[in-house]
Amino acid sequence: MPEPAYVSIAGKYARKIRSGQLPPGVQLPSLTEISAENGVSKIVARKAIELLQNQGLVRTVQRRGVFVSSRTNLVRVALERQFEDAETTFGHESAEEAHVERDTEEIPAPPEVAEALNVPVGEIVTHVVTRATEERLPISISDTYQPLGITGVSTAKYLEETHADRLPVPEHAQWLKVEPGEIVKTVHQKFTTEDGDVVMISDISYPRDRYDAFVFKMTLR
Repeated sequence: MPEPAYVSIAGKYARKIRSGQLPPGVQLPSLTEISAENGVSKIVARKAIELLQNQGLVRTVQRRGVFVSSRTNLVRVALERQFEDAETTFGHESAEEAHVERDTEEIPAPPEVAEALNVPVGEIVTHVVTRATEERLPISISDTYQPLGITGVSTAKYLEETHADRLPVPEHAQWLKVEPGEIVKTVHQKFTTEDGDVVMISDISYPRDRYDAFVFKMTLR
């Protein structure tokens, strides 16, 4: 899925803010300057600023402009991160280097996966385990499943996310190095086409204190 221009622009400013290149209180360029610098419309520039606001990185002062927040919270924005790979997402979230590794295999679908993907039990599916670290500390692990022959979510129209604080599965607990009985933040994702076909499911675990907030955005018709 290609990354929209406003996500790319917001990511550029996010990296500068988290690295300290743009310290708290510094004013960002105007919408006119941002649009000219990046060759986009003011509408695109405004969406980039709105994304930075949703992430807690900037604040708008009426009739003065946009300024870097004094406290830059780490906020998970559900929609825009779907346009980025994990390396880009975690790179935008911290000034520290993030390392991402993936293990991919084809496996017979266990019952719970088969039910979620609407395929027969035992049918071969693609399983990807994605692990992420930041300064050698684990920050995320996910299990993703797709029907064989489907790659990515370019055919998906809908994303359903379920968030919960719960005990992690053993593999996630081991990677995140949590103590027995310790809760983590979990996100279950289901991507479906307009016709309702499931093209991907993913179960993600984060340390419980990884994010200060979770932001969702939807269009109401």
